[in-house]
Amino acid sequence: MNLKPLDVIVLVHDFPAHGLRRGDVGAVVEVYGPDALAVEFVSASGRTQALVTLKSSDVRTSTDHDLLSVRPVA
Repeated sequence: MNLKPLDVIVLVHDFPAHGLRRGDVGAVVEVYGPDALAVEFVSASGRTQALVTLKSSDVRTSTDHDLLSVRPVA
């Protein structure tokens, strides 16, 4: 997967330590190498919920077949 900054991604599994769940949508902030990227996840109001470094295997690109939804966070 060839990701670049500002690409929209979707988590493929949960990250409970960061309050993130499979299906959460984020934006690539930085690409550190072939298998490391910084991704920002924001609340519906635009506040940063998490900024985490992930592997490319932790995410997939979003598609026109994805529908966004809102869920409460703790």
